[in-house]
Amino acid sequence: MKIKDLSRVDLPREKLEKYGHSKLADYELLAILLGSGIKGTNVLELSQKVLRCVKDAGVNKIKQEDLSSIRGLGRTKAAQIVALIELGSRLSNTESPEILSALDVWKQCSDIKDSKREHFVAFYLDTQNRLIDRQIISIGTLNASLVHPREVFEPALTLHAASVVVAHNHPSGALVPSEDDLRVTKRLKEAGILLGVRLLDHVIVTAKQQESFENINML
Repeated sequence: MKIKDLSRVDLPREKLEKYGHSKLADYELLAILLGSGIKGTNVLELSQKVLRCVKDAGVNKIKQEDLSSIRGLGRTKAAQIVALIELGSRLSNTESPEILSALDVWKQCSDIKDSKREHFVAFYLDTQNRLIDRQIISIGTLNASLVHPREVFEPALTLHAASVVVAHNHPSGALVPSEDDLRVTKRLKEAGILLGVRLLDHVIVTAKQQESFENINML
């Protein structure tokens, strides 16, 4: 069957838009990337040939030269497919970091811990304490007007986070919380209880150290 004989709903790109990627076969997903076939071979048939070649060589062993031998594919397309396979492999092996301690938070604050301005950040975690997202909530001197519970917990609800950890840097290098630090933490803790998204910790970070509010009996 020629590609032009397929109804539009059967074309890979149209199927993707209508039903989502999970409804497409492997060769249909690849056909979207290839874009077109060659004379005498439509893009779906070409995709099936490519997949057979990949399976024969082994997904983790496929080389550009293996794919270049397929008539009509060309070195550029072969290189793109090999790069795509490698990228997919890398992404599938990437796990979200766990936030289990104040030190874990400090490691995730490399961009703010020695900043000259205070940054207040929130870490949104799943039920396994794995990081879903990290967002900067405010920049400037920490006080209740800058850090409103709404700004912290609205993303938590959108992301379906199970818990939140917050942190801010002290440009002075001191680890002792200020009165504003204590007031903001108490307010966030109470809001988290009401919303069912627990505030696990508030961490002060500096260039070389960190201090958990849990350690000073604030949480």
